[in-house]
Amino acid sequence: MNKTTNIMIVGVGGQGTLLASKTLGKLLLSEGYDVKVSEVHGMSQRGGSVVTYVRFGEKVYSPIIDKGEADYIVSFEKLEAARWLEYLRPDGRIITNLHETDPMPVITGAMEYPQQLIEKMEALGAEIDAIDALALAEEAGSSKAVNLVLMGRLSKYFDISEDAWMKAIEACVPPKFLELNKKAFALGKK
Repeated sequence: MNKTTNIMIVGVGGQGTLLASKTLGKLLLSEGYDVKVSEVHGMSQRGGSVVTYVRFGEKVYSPIIDKGEADYIVSFEKLEAARWLEYLRPDGRIITNLHETDPMPVITGAMEYPQQLIEKMEALGAEIDAIDALALAEEAGSSKAVNLVLMGRLSKYFDISEDAWMKAIEACVPPKFLELNKKAFALGKK
């Protein structure tokens, strides 16, 4: 594979975007790819917008993804998917949680949460795979497992064995949360 694949993981601080990118990076390294994972951009404190870039291929020279280059945007929240939409390739795909996390202007009453975001992004040509990742995470045992639900959904688009995904999860998730996170991954993949 000479092509570099670009994945953006976007969300709000405290949602688990770092664990998702760490797991993905570990998986791709184990598959023999050259992998670059960026630092988080934005506010890493709970509530601020965050983004992590994961790039992999035969040889990757930079961790940064420019506008129009993301093959996948994995979004923990619909508004974050819309915020980063201009980074998606014309043939790219957004995997998003349907959950809405109110940003500060909505919390203070200065603005309303935008309506029909999925429809608006699709009208702009985006391929969207939207799931209720929060409900699936809660079914797995914890609302904090949204990140592994979304990784499970992302796994559907890669020809990488489930065993390899499980080994990456085992390497990144503390043992006491392992079964819950494996279940969350499986629910997301389904």
